Amino acid sequence: MRIGFIGCGNMAKAMMQGILSSGLVEAGDVMASAKHGETLRKAEETLGIRTGSNREVVSFSDVLFLAVKPQFYADVMPDIRPGASAKDFPLLVSMAPGKTLEWLQDSLGGIDRIIRIMPNTPAMVGAGMTGVCAGAGVTQQDLDTVQKICGCFGRSAVVSEKQLDVVTGVSGSSPAYIFMVIEAMADAAVAEGMPRAAAYEFAAQAVLGSAKMVLETGLHPGQLKDMVCSPGGTTIEAVAVLEEMGLRSAMIEAVRACVHKAASM
Repeated sequence: MRIGFIGCGNMAKAMMQGILSSGLVEAGDVMASAKHGETLRKAEETLGIRTGSNREVVSFSDVLFLAVKPQFYADVMPDIRPGASAKDFPLLVSMAPGKTLEWLQDSLGGIDRIIRIMPNTPAMVGAGMTGVCAGAGVTQQDLDTVQKICGCFGRSAVVSEKQLDVVTGVSGSSPAYIFMVIEAMADAAVAEGMPRAAAYEFAAQAVLGSAKMVLETGLHPGQLKDMVCSPGGTTIEAVAVLEEMGLRSAMIEAVRACVHKAASM
């Protein structure tokens, strides 16, 4: 299997690192293109992959990831639009919010063997979460292939296209929210006398462990919260402040704002 990337930013590089580290394919079976030559030179040096033009990546690939920002899709579509040999066109995997399967199909002259995904940056450490939705021309084998690739840098789950905008809000963009939470927790610890490095380690490990408990125990997050809140204890005191300050409603509104923005792009 040959895998191509049009676009070689942080997300694409994280995915390529995971793919190569897993041994799914060799570096020579991955090719990328990018707007800037320096970006490609660094990718070539650090990952050992092939590089080329957009058209060369299309011709090379069995699976083609379109990894440019949504505002640049119109610029690259002429380069990847299939000609007379549409039957040889690779399985296209689009990573941009807002660019629907219908829009992609129209832009590619009717090609409907398209999958949309929404990954997130924890893919950089092999802990990503990717939403996957398939176009009308996608086979089960195609879907299995893309999920196998996504499994190289984390978990994946199949969703409807409408839900993919929700994935953007609850997963694609949410690492930023959690980084803010970790930073705020650490700031409080520093204010109370803990060294900065230790504060970040304690806060980050607490978030990591809490997420792992949700995934591995299968218990409701509210139930896990209640397990920490002893009667008259320290935790319930902190929870009461968070409720008073509107943490829950702020997070809900933030995720919904992100979903609405994704849908409008």
